[in-house]
Amino acid sequence: MTSSDTPRSDVRMRGFLSRTPVDAAIDWVDRHATPRSGESVPLADACGRVLAEPVKAATNVPAFPRSAMDGFAIRAEETIGATEYNPLAFRVVGESLPGIGTERRLQSGEAIRIMTGAPLPAGADAVVPAEHARQRGDQVELCATVASGKHVGQIGEDIAAGTTVLPEGRRLRPQDVGVAASLGIATLSVVRRPVVRLLITGNELAQPGQTLAPFQIYEANSYMLRGLIERDGAELESVRHLRDDRESIHAHLCEPGADLIVVSGGTSVGQEDFVPGLVAEIGELPIHGIAMRPSSPTGLGRIGATLVALLPGNPVSCLCAYDFFAGRALRRLGGRSVDWPHRRLIAPLTRKLVSEIGRTDYCRVRVTRDGVEPLALSGAAILSSTTRSDGFVIVAENSEGLPAGGSVTVFLYDDSVDHCDTGETARPAE
Repeated sequence: MTSSDTPRSDVRMRGFLSRTPVDAAIDWVDRHATPRSGESVPLADACGRVLAEPVKAATNVPAFPRSAMDGFAIRAEETIGATEYNPLAFRVVGESLPGIGTERRLQSGEAIRIMTGAPLPAGADAVVPAEHARQRGDQVELCATVASGKHVGQIGEDIAAGTTVLPEGRRLRPQDVGVAASLGIATLSVVRRPVVRLLITGNELAQPGQTLAPFQIYEANSYMLRGLIERDGAELESVRHLRDDRESIHAHLCEPGADLIVVSGGTSVGQEDFVPGLVAEIGELPIHGIAMRPSSPTGLGRIGATLVALLPGNPVSCLCAYDFFAGRALRRLGGRSVDWPHRRLIAPLTRKLVSEIGRTDYCRVRVTRDGVEPLALSGAAILSSTTRSDGFVIVAENSEGLPAGGSVTVFLYDDSVDHCDTGETARPAE
């Protein structure tokens, strides 16, 4: 690691003396972002959360033999030889319904009408489906031979008591929550969502809907970051819009209550970029300046137990730095996979991507029938490039670029590629 764990000196109007490699910055995030403690939540609120403890079955599912079909409960051995051309007659002596069952014990030559999910009557060991039966009054003709256990859900067939049904660390899907419900579990222990405070700095910023004063621009980063923070499973404590005022920024950085403070703007080497110096003064800022394009002015540090991510104000740089570092920290804090939360596909480049050894490049691209088309390597303020693109390609720091025709992995901004003109050249990444 090129940066030490001691605060950097004031770099305002001086520039960065060195830049930390991306891998070293990621390593710092992984070492300092440890999963939060567990909390108990109602089952209805558990979908999408990460289990802090494994879920074990206290009971069998099903807890009793039950019918898997609507039909007739019988003794399997008595159906031998039954066909459509040779139906066998049985006397219907009762009915078993879900949640009710029957106290009648099945005797030889008898059948009991039964519905799906109803308990299998004593003495029965199979079910003949209704479509293979013809009932006339208290008699039923069965037209199929069935084996013992046919169309019967056995005790513990779905889940056996004592087994681990859902492992610790699992991000709960709807079907996972359904399984927990089938076990009678009312609450689950899940990793507490990390709490994020979002500080947006800049005298030049106005909010959408306001009238712009001379030389102002509309603030977009907070709206973009809200969606990313939600995607990564965190809880947004607040969004605070601050002027470039040292005392005000200091107060908001020192206020307790957040697991991660994300600052957008005021993070570089300009005269009004107070944030890096304040973080180093209040806590520690071991990383400021990263060998990547865009997002070079990114910083990573801590104030007490709270992590701080300094993201550039230029929108594309902000998006890139969030995905590389802040988003990874949140996913790790929340017990999620730290891997990129993007679908991927592999396709050839339509033209060469040029880079420099010692720098990681984040390149916006479109996916076309001809392959992957780079949109831009620079222009950190051109946010619309991310809406014109389908995703991005990462050029590693040990590469001078990627050749035309070479296969690349595209990280897709959208969950699906339906809108991409992929033709036959692209395939999902394994």
